[in-house]
Amino acid sequence: MSKALVVVESPAKAKTIEKFLGKNYTVKASMGHLRDLPKSQFGVNLENNFEPKYINIRGKGDLIKSLKEAAKSADTVYLATDPDREGEAIAWHLAHILDIQEKTTCRIEFNEITKTAIQQAVKKPRPINLPRVYAQQARRILDRIVGYKLSPLLWRKVRKGLSAGRVQSVTVRLICDREKEIQGFVPEEYWTVTAKLKEKNNTKPFDAELVVIDGKKAVINNEEQAEKITDDLQQVEYIVHDVKKRERKRNPQPPFTTSSLQQEAARKLGFTSRKTMMIAQQLYEGLAIGKMGQVGLITYMRTDSTRVAEVAQQEARNYIENKFGLSYLPEKAPSYTSRNSQDAHEAVRPTTMEFFPEAIAVNLNKDQLKLYTLIWERFIASQMTPAVYDTLTIEIAAGKYKFRATGSQLKFPGFLAAFSGAIGKSKEVEQTADSDLDKETTLPLLTTGQVLKLNKIDPKQHFTEPPPRYTEASLVKILEEKGIGRPSTYAPTIETIVERGYVERIDKKFHPTELGFVVLDLLKQYFDKIIDIEFTAGMEDKLDDIAEGEVSWLTVLEEFYQPFAQDLSVAEEAIGHVELPVEVSDVACENCGRMMVVKQGRYGNFLACPGFPACRNTKPILKDIGVACPKCGSAIVERHTKRRRVFYGCEKYPACDFNTWDMPLKENCQLCGSYMVRHKFKNGGFSNLCSNEGCTSRQTTDEKKSVKGTDKSKVQIKTKKKPAVNRRKKNE
Repeated sequence: MSKALVVVESPAKAKTIEKFLGKNYTVKASMGHLRDLPKSQFGVNLENNFEPKYINIRGKGDLIKSLKEAAKSADTVYLATDPDREGEAIAWHLAHILDIQEKTTCRIEFNEITKTAIQQAVKKPRPINLPRVYAQQARRILDRIVGYKLSPLLWRKVRKGLSAGRVQSVTVRLICDREKEIQGFVPEEYWTVTAKLKEKNNTKPFDAELVVIDGKKAVINNEEQAEKITDDLQQVEYIVHDVKKRERKRNPQPPFTTSSLQQEAARKLGFTSRKTMMIAQQLYEGLAIGKMGQVGLITYMRTDSTRVAEVAQQEARNYIENKFGLSYLPEKAPSYTSRNSQDAHEAVRPTTMEFFPEAIAVNLNKDQLKLYTLIWERFIASQMTPAVYDTLTIEIAAGKYKFRATGSQLKFPGFLAAFSGAIGKSKEVEQTADSDLDKETTLPLLTTGQVLKLNKIDPKQHFTEPPPRYTEASLVKILEEKGIGRPSTYAPTIETIVERGYVERIDKKFHPTELGFVVLDLLKQYFDKIIDIEFTAGMEDKLDDIAEGEVSWLTVLEEFYQPFAQDLSVAEEAIGHVELPVEVSDVACENCGRMMVVKQGRYGNFLACPGFPACRNTKPILKDIGVACPKCGSAIVERHTKRRRVFYGCEKYPACDFNTWDMPLKENCQLCGSYMVRHKFKNGGFSNLCSNEGCTSRQTTDEKKSVKGTDKSKVQIKTKKKPAVNRRKKNE
């Protein structure tokens, strides 16, 4: 038998695949990219058709030597890198390193790491797809041009350590523009009027909202109008004008794409995009499942398609019929369409119905289980029947005024049964199933012409609110809607703009910094195309055209570079040194008496003496939490480690060495008198505990842990430390 070498990207994937292929195959990992543009120089010959200068990545010499030796001893070499453009580019670089001709059938790809998928893939090798390679190469060179030409300009004119990129700059613009909307927002007053009504023989009132005045939509602008309407409504009779009953269906959402997975994980699990993609990579590459060994649990997680393979749909239908019954199974398997989808891969789904979350809970850590459960439930729900609601709308006439009351009741759960805790509940569905579900409201069964009794008129004042700041989920959503970047780049883009200090995460919302505003204004003035949303989205379309073989990658680069070079030349001459705004604190420097100013460093903001370099005094910015130190009575302040983890300590450190990970509270324990703390459990929940671990008050609390934030799957989780998973570094 001939020997074959299969090269994948990560050791975890190699271990899983080798088990499926047998002894005639050797599977090795490239550990991501082996060749790239050099870090120490520009690496692109602008005078010679943008020719890239690729070099072997430093530190990978031994790995390259090992792969070459394995390739020489093998009869056949298969390049099984990830099934996307970057994976195609890695395969192309591997072919160069291993002396494999591009046109030979050396490339295999698969959407899931299962025995069937892997064995079928090696039977259908193909040549390397060069248009995909050129599309990825064009993206890499575009980012190199912007990064290595524009970033040094920012270093010289603003501050060292800054960077600019095609996608990250537009992302900063979105956040800054939203902040300006919030700052410029002028709230407007408006009022609503609710009537609490009831049947004359019924003591339980229901709410109806004022919707029409004199045949026009009710608009109440101030308290005076609200009071006049309230007085009028005390004098009129309330008669049921119309009663409408109908059935409303709520369709399931499609299975996850990369973008929707990141959004939902942020919304329901509190995961950052980076964390979501890291855990999804682990689930895709394979985890140890009992005696079965390494098994890939989900399909490829970088996709913009909602398509599902027929075999997977049939497996899901069998599971639904057995688990829930025929009433939950649609006549035909649902199909979904994706906006702007290349449809290269399937949606993100479980690789098999055999591994339902409860069955493999002990084999996953808590975060892996949470994300896997999210993917599992979304996929199963997408293949089920709609949920059915009975809705009731009642219109009530009151002189020249008209009120409306609406109510709904879940009649048949349908796809909601797939979500944890939803099955068997006919009158309410747990909010964990879908946070967008309508809240049920029960109304009495009334008849037209029936006279109602007024219990109370409730006028309320409101003010219009500014648009909300972006969260992780809403930022990913707007990036996808605008066509900025690609879902696989969202996570590294968001992390980059946070690390560079352009934006901050505060209470899980993105706030632009002064530095972000300064850099953005500079880019707007001299590089308007770089941060233009439509231009950036159009560039993604051009990269898609390159991948489809419809346009030359050189043409796209030439069209971009000529105007960019002109803008760069103008900016170099026109921009002087930009002084960043200085925020003066109320803290005096102990050495020279000057008022210290806020500076931004690698690990966040800190206080520094403005007399630098004559005075080099610095100190951290300390947040007083309003609690006295139990050791010396001074204030306890919030501090940060170098990795930005929060802890609490005495402001007199190092004279007083009190510190704790848990936030101290003002209250003392009623049993032992020790100070209380706000303790965060590993499952994400919180509880107020006595700081004295020997106190009897902790015994029952530790057993209960915390209800808030615990895993809703109600399965036993075995938390064991997993080995690090090697992941390739994305370009942006």
